[in-house]
Amino acid sequence: MHIADTSGQDTLIAPKKSRKTLYIICTFVLIIALALYLIPVLTQWGNSQASVSTERVRISTVKRGDLVRDLSVQGRVVAAISPKLYSPAQGTITFEVDAGDEVKQGQPLATIDSPALTSELEQEQAVLDEVTTALARQKIQAKKQMLEDQKAIDIAQVALTAAEREKRRADKAFKTNAISTIDYEKAQDDLHNAKLVHQHAVDDAKLNAESLEFEIQSRSHQLNRQRLRVADLARKVDELTLLSPVNGIVGNLAVAQKNQVTQHQAILSVVDLSEFELEIDIPESYADDLAIGMAAEVEFNGNKFPAQLVTISPEIQDNKVNGRVRFIAASETGTSHPSPTGLRQNQRLTTRILMETKDDVLYVARGQFLQSGGGKVAYRINGDVAYLVPITTGSRSLSKVEILEGLDVGDKIIVSGLEQFNGADTVLLTQ
Repeated sequence: MHIADTSGQDTLIAPKKSRKTLYIICTFVLIIALALYLIPVLTQWGNSQASVSTERVRISTVKRGDLVRDLSVQGRVVAAISPKLYSPAQGTITFEVDAGDEVKQGQPLATIDSPALTSELEQEQAVLDEVTTALARQKIQAKKQMLEDQKAIDIAQVALTAAEREKRRADKAFKTNAISTIDYEKAQDDLHNAKLVHQHAVDDAKLNAESLEFEIQSRSHQLNRQRLRVADLARKVDELTLLSPVNGIVGNLAVAQKNQVTQHQAILSVVDLSEFELEIDIPESYADDLAIGMAAEVEFNGNKFPAQLVTISPEIQDNKVNGRVRFIAASETGTSHPSPTGLRQNQRLTTRILMETKDDVLYVARGQFLQSGGGKVAYRINGDVAYLVPITTGSRSLSKVEILEGLDVGDKIIVSGLEQFNGADTVLLTQ
């Protein structure tokens, strides 16, 4: 009798293959991949003298293009025309306007009561009248003297005519022996004496005429001098009324109403608000690079207005040079530029002075590396490593610096400060 077993219930299962080989292969592949990645990194790490995170440096690419060398400074808005009025003499001031009033050119602003100056003018006017009278008297005296001289000449002429007639009578009588020789000689002497008297009368009249003319000229010079003095004093008296030299607004009053003022003391100023300029302080290092007439740009309310550098101070104060920038109404091409409106006295505006324009040059963004390396070295990036290379820089603007030697277009360099690298030849850039 056959007894059945449980083999009929069993399921044939294929034997499992060993996974040890697969684990070994995967591990080997992973080790090779890590080696391929770590060996260059470790090589760079070992060759680098310093390392820094990329986030801690600023990188810029060398490009080719135009570079505008410029200078940005803060300008203070001042009135281009702001005359200040001074007291012409000592006296009491009386203001006709208040600070902030709008005035027109020629409008009275203040009056100075100066009794001393007014009295001096009256005295000099009296002297002028006296000199005028003296000149008129001198002219009358001259006419009188000329009449006396003419009278003497006429009398001498009559005596000369009578002597000539007596001489002719004596000549006829002497020829007929009607008179003696003594009487004849006496007639000759009388004629000669009459001629001398007439000649002296004529000469005296000429000298008297010259003397009188000289006296009249002297009196005339005195009169002219006195007239000039009176005119000068009259001008000073007229100047006691201070008139506005321009259309504008009255500035601050330097003295109070009805106060005593001295000669040449500041009284007030008038600000012409129709034309403004910007007063700028230029760093001493840029003073030699600037010249009058350079173009400038003034930024106001988000707009840029063309301007021009019009003055540069010849002296340096506090390591700065003072200059003035003026808005231009039209360019050299004839294009008109509207002047900014709404400017206020002492308002601060950013001013950009355009010193030089260079076309087609290599440049890179300006950064702290210029000060750290003196503009002679830079770190050029190749992959994850930055190499220290010598460079030569040229002109500098607010945002760019010209590269003359050491770099090419497309090179990337570190433009942030280089102090953290301590002069290392290579620097590893980490993520």
